[in-house]
Amino acid sequence: MREEYLCRTPEEMENLGRQFGEKAKKGTVISLRGSLGAGKTVFARGLSRALGITESIVSPTFTLIQEYDGTLKMYHMDLYRLSCEEDFIALGGEDFLYSDGICLIEWSEVIDEMLPKGTIYVNIKINEDQSRTVEVTDERSRS
Repeated sequence: MREEYLCRTPEEMENLGRQFGEKAKKGTVISLRGSLGAGKTVFARGLSRALGITESIVSPTFTLIQEYDGTLKMYHMDLYRLSCEEDFIALGGEDFLYSDGICLIEWSEVIDEMLPKGTIYVNIKINEDQSRTVEVTDERSRS
């Protein structure tokens, strides 16, 4: 399945993330892709609100992995500083891909080959007018 959304404001991006959070199930893996400042963390914030997480959601660029407790656990990863799959494995990141919670991964391109079947890909593009085009490819619908 492939869907496209237009978000004109950060609030619309957060609401889109909330919609995904309302449908999220245990074991969901979401690959968040887009340039710096595209809105990946804003999307993550919306998703976290749907899970009842009240903590402040920030990009885990320097901690690499943040864990949050809500109706489901949410593991928020930022792989921007990793250079290869081996770095991810050394962190123990592979365990989060098959966890009992929701796994959100910013800059997941570095572990493309490791992403599980059924990963939801959320690609965010900044448009000239600063709105965002969000293209979602849901691999779960493939047979």
